[in-house]
Amino acid sequence: MKARIGEKAPNFRVSEWVQGTATNIDQEYGCVVLIEVFQVNCPSCFLYSIPEAISMYNKYSESGLTVIGIATAFEDFDKNTLENLKLLVSTGELMGETNKALAGNTQLQSDNKFTCKIPFPIGMDHLIPSSGNPTNQLVIQSAKEYVPDFDVCDESIKNDILKQVKAYLDAKKFSAYTFEQFSLKGTPSAIIINRDGILCDVSFGYEPGRIESLIKKII
Repeated sequence: MKARIGEKAPNFRVSEWVQGTATNIDQEYGCVVLIEVFQVNCPSCFLYSIPEAISMYNKYSESGLTVIGIATAFEDFDKNTLENLKLLVSTGELMGETNKALAGNTQLQSDNKFTCKIPFPIGMDHLIPSSGNPTNQLVIQSAKEYVPDFDVCDESIKNDILKQVKAYLDAKKFSAYTFEQFSLKGTPSAIIINRDGILCDVSFGYEPGRIESLIKKII
């Protein structure tokens, strides 16, 4: 069963923890949980969302907030790797488009390295090799997940969506377990779970102040 707002959040799955103590949702009952899902090669993650997650940790960890970072991969599989995640954590080294986007930002980058120390546990999403050649059923199912009003679209629009989804699935080398389990749309994404383990919010992108507002209400 995939995660649903208002229901018990399923456990995520990581292939390896590269920082901090291993944990999971069912081990954090009693705490509010913020899961920051990012990709190593994701400029917006490092410009906005990871600094925000660090800020949330610093402000609210003593009030019962647990912050967890999960690095995933749904594209750029040559850069969004476990090896590059380990480099990021151990040395701060930035990769690809992330490094380019942060160039000149003296608050976040120095000598091609991320200057913000990430204080919370970080794991690599569990990647499952893709078999390729997606079935029509999978293409349609995926289209409905990514486009909630797919069923009411005109036939020409439906066909265009299906072509785009099929091309995306054809090119996928891996399916990322946590990314798929929570039906994420991309990175950065934030998952918020209350003290009872209920999934409260899943968001894609960055909206200043939104995550903090939700956390303050739940805490």
